[in-house]
Amino acid sequence: MTKQEILSKCKELDIRFIRLQFTDILGVVKNLAIPVSQLERALNEEIVFDGSSIEGFTRVEESDMILKPDLDSFTIFPWRPREGGVARLICDIYTPEGQPFEGDPRYVLKKAIREAADMGYSINIGPECEFFLFKLDEKGNPTTISHDKGGYFDLSPNDLGENTRREIILTLEEMGFEIEASHHEVSPGQHEIKFKYSDPLTTADRVTTLKFVTRIIAQRNNLHATFMPKPIFGINGSGMHVHLSLFKNGENAFYDPDRPHQLSEEARYFIGGVLKHIKGITAITNPLVNSYKRLVPGYEAPVFQTWSVSNRTALIRVPAGRGNGTRIEIRNPDSCCNPYLAFSLIIRAGLDGIIHKIMPTDPVDKNVYLMTPAERALDNITNLPGSLSEALSEFEKSELCLNTLGQHIFYHFLEAKQIEWEVYKNQIHQWELDQYLGVF
Repeated sequence: MTKQEILSKCKELDIRFIRLQFTDILGVVKNLAIPVSQLERALNEEIVFDGSSIEGFTRVEESDMILKPDLDSFTIFPWRPREGGVARLICDIYTPEGQPFEGDPRYVLKKAIREAADMGYSINIGPECEFFLFKLDEKGNPTTISHDKGGYFDLSPNDLGENTRREIILTLEEMGFEIEASHHEVSPGQHEIKFKYSDPLTTADRVTTLKFVTRIIAQRNNLHATFMPKPIFGINGSGMHVHLSLFKNGENAFYDPDRPHQLSEEARYFIGGVLKHIKGITAITNPLVNSYKRLVPGYEAPVFQTWSVSNRTALIRVPAGRGNGTRIEIRNPDSCCNPYLAFSLIIRAGLDGIIHKIMPTDPVDKNVYLMTPAERALDNITNLPGSLSEALSEFEKSELCLNTLGQHIFYHFLEAKQIEWEVYKNQIHQWELDQYLGVF
């Protein structure tokens, strides 16, 4: 859209407020609300905000930041009143000198996309976002009590979240999403919404949008939506499987009908690059203490550094479908990650694999969970980090992570997450009290 089209649409539809949105380094959506009278100033990049209070942005003595709206991100919030409505623009962050701010996650992703383009590649990414719907207590606080007992692909009446999920989808469609599928997931109260793939930047924008829209619509239905990876012990957690395809000269670069599994050398190199760097990347794709409660054997989440053409216990899977549909599925990320940073690192790791011709080990088609440690050692299968602390240690050693994210985001993220781990580590948890208090 052009500036004039946005101004005209706001006048035509009686839009009174504009949310200028951006994302901090932890993936939390922030916004500055302005009345429509200030929209023209925003479109002329004249809106300044204090970045010193935003996680990982700037120090107080250098806090002025400029919001630069992405005009194509303009959309109206359908759940707000039609009269005196509310619209949003996603913004890039710039310095007062007119330079992209190195702490802006969107800027990091744009750089990774540009590197791929310089190599002749375009990229499509399609995520699968899973979440839970829980009841609220009498004070309106979230619980971990599901309002249904549905299972995988169940219908009403077992799937009591169907109406809420329907409303979420209709809202997203009004905002320009093309929804491909939705369904009840494996665990009670767990759901998945899958939208059509797109370029990495558009997809990252849509992930952040889907998350806050889902939470808003759930709340309007007296429910709480959470993307927390593992809210309940003993059942499957929620992930965000990332489907990625690579194109060159309009052709799928992962497809080669004459090679094993119809996968090109570029596909294998890309997989090899991701596998090589995944341990460091995991701190970004799985950024919470809780993320590692999901990455345990037996719950359809990857634990080991493997790939396969079909096996869902593998970290990277190559789904069925070839030709232009050839893609890889990276199964460890969860929706609590910052999608801009996660996609950036996956892209850069894969490109590094292509540049340096990193050939992965042979695909593993056995159930990796059931293999003995000796069998895994024989196949050179190693574990993913088992805790946020282990992931941060790998992250800290990763040159690819540092070079991709830049020093600003790399060290601010590392510091924030080290503090998170220390706070968690020093807490006394209910399990400890239940286990020890009455015995010792």
